[in-house]
Amino acid sequence: MTFPHPFRAFTAFRRAAYQAQAAPRRQFLPREWIQALLDGAQARLPLVDAPSLDWPYAEAVHDPAFLARWRGGQVTRAEERALGFPWTPAVVERGLGSSGATLAATRDALTRGLGVNLGGGTHHAYADHAEGFSFLNDVAISARWLLDTGRARRILILDLDVHQGNGTAAIFAHEPRVLTVSLHAERNYPFRKETSDLDVSLPDGTGDAAYLHALDAQVTPLVTAFQPDFAFYLAGADVLAGDQLGRLALTLDGVQARDRRVFRWAARTRTPLVTVMAGGYHRDPTQLIAARLGTLDAALEAFAPHAARGAGRAVS
Repeated sequence: MTFPHPFRAFTAFRRAAYQAQAAPRRQFLPREWIQALLDGAQARLPLVDAPSLDWPYAEAVHDPAFLARWRGGQVTRAEERALGFPWTPAVVERGLGSSGATLAATRDALTRGLGVNLGGGTHHAYADHAEGFSFLNDVAISARWLLDTGRARRILILDLDVHQGNGTAAIFAHEPRVLTVSLHAERNYPFRKETSDLDVSLPDGTGDAAYLHALDAQVTPLVTAFQPDFAFYLAGADVLAGDQLGRLALTLDGVQARDRRVFRWAARTRTPLVTVMAGGYHRDPTQLIAARLGTLDAALEAFAPHAARGAGRAVS
């Protein structure tokens, strides 16, 4: 299949770690629905299987002793409870696949303007411990690579998952080259929050109008003033009404309006952007898939015209 744009999406969903056992708790889309998501995505852009992250990239962010223990399965029950499910080799494989996909998408964004990971967004992972379904912090790993290699100097991490990105905020607490922004449900996990550069906490039941107003009035001015030369966007679908682990009440139209604001800003300012899908635990998998595909539609709607006017090319 040939597409009229140069963009593609990386996915770890076809890795053995996603097929060999039932999804742990509510972290992942039920296995029987994954193919529906992949089919919908593949109708929009090429899908590429995620490469595994090489460990040195993770060691640039995470404590090597922590990584060594998790690689070998030498974790305690308390650590498993903090993660949200028991350790298995598949946990490590998933983390490497998800983080590898985000790093590959980051390389895409540098050359194509837009990079996409159909998963990722494990923003609760700290430098030295795992939390909240997050073993490796994929966005932090890619952001650190950009800084260390001089490929970016001012990075925005725009976290619009329903949960605060506590691990990311802690990792970059003393890094002025990274702006961490989190718009999240105030009374939701994590219950002890870190301090981002900007935290916007929303009350339970916040709907489309109030959410978009907060984004426009509080987030946009700071992002504009910061003038990032690279951006990561955590496009959490767990802001949808009916999400099992969310407390907000956006509609599908509201989620897509949010996405359009972000992607149009990045395309207009020519800021390379990586989008990762982050959280989504809706009781109705069709709603979750619709939100994910809506995010892809909003990204392509914003970036494809710029690619057509510039160096865009068909990808088959």
